[in-house]
Amino acid sequence: MTRVAGVDGCAASWVAVVLVDGRFADAQLRPRFPALVEDPATVLGVDIPLGCCTVPRAADVAARQLLGGRRASVFDPPPPDVLDAPDLATANRLARARHGRGVSAQAWSLRAKMLDVAPCWQAEPSRIVEVHPEVSFRALAGAPLAHAKRTWAGHRDRVALLAGAGIVLPAELGAAGDAGPDDVLDAAVVAWSAARVAAGTAVPVPDPPERDGAGRPVAIWW
Repeated sequence: MTRVAGVDGCAASWVAVVLVDGRFADAQLRPRFPALVEDPATVLGVDIPLGCCTVPRAADVAARQLLGGRRASVFDPPPPDVLDAPDLATANRLARARHGRGVSAQAWSLRAKMLDVAPCWQAEPSRIVEVHPEVSFRALAGAPLAHAKRTWAGHRDRVALLAGAGIVLPAELGAAGDAGPDDVLDAAVVAWSAARVAAGTAVPVPDPPERDGAGRPVAIWW
């Protein structure tokens, strides 16, 4: 039996979809990421930047190339060495001085969740892996999806792709049902990629992955 989980951030919490042998088994909603690490899943995929070697990261550059016209769904995260800045203005100043480029407001909004996940990933880099939902959906579809995930057409496309992969989400998800529909679907496809990591069939972007100073792989997996 192979148990994996896919995790996506939503508002002030995290939503997770658990698969057992590739089929839906559970959904969870937790305020902090470390609570999800307690799950016995072999692999936890998470839609949040994990690690950094270069600015911009090779993983984000390669993912944008894969998604083509939907490249706006992949943006450069703030470098780890500015995450302790007290505000966006300070982070921008530090990033420009250290890396020659600033930090967008959208990227800065990831700060709290990046800090929440980072210690867990640093402790278990082979178990906790970065996944970008749109890259995974692209892999399932064979091409970038035509409709944005928050549209009705985009929602239906993603539900159908997941069902085709054997992942059928029930109508009742308990507390996790309070998460946004797009967040649940993202968590589900992240779990699909996590299952591929567990099976040894996942592909890293870039391939091979970059390595940070501690030798941890820095890549987006699908």
